[in-house]
Amino acid sequence: MLIMKSILMKASKNTKCPCGSGKKYKDCCFKWHKIGSAPNALLLMKSRYTAYALGNADYIIKTTHKSSPHYERNLIEWKKSIKEFGKSIFKKLEIVEFIDGEKEAFVEFKAYIDDYVMHERSRFIKEDKWYYFEGICKN
Repeated sequence: MLIMKSILMKASKNTKCPCGSGKKYKDCCFKWHKIGSAPNALLLMKSRYTAYALGNADYIIKTTHKSSPHYERNLIEWKKSIKEFGKSIFKKLEIVEFIDGEKEAFVEFKAYIDDYVMHERSRFIKEDKWYYFEGICKN
């Protein structure tokens, strides 16, 4: 099982991607992080998990819809919060269900972080690109 602790390691493009694909980071979520989006909601979900694991606050902010209840106006504090969360141990991402749509999609997942399992159903919307909009915790 791959365990990521972003405070101890800087993302190497040759390490396994935290999203659990089994691919190297450079062949997986890195490309979405580099361009600032992903081609569908499922890949956006996985790349956001990876961004959290690596403390990539800029990607989280760029891929959160500005109308989302989770979008923070104080970007400095939001970045600090994301980087602090990135110090957690990201053990595994499990996709429970993916409902694809043309302009709206849903991804239910379980994220194993530290000693906690975050079970959420996330809603994504597509405008110029896919964005995270909101999540409903299932815990």
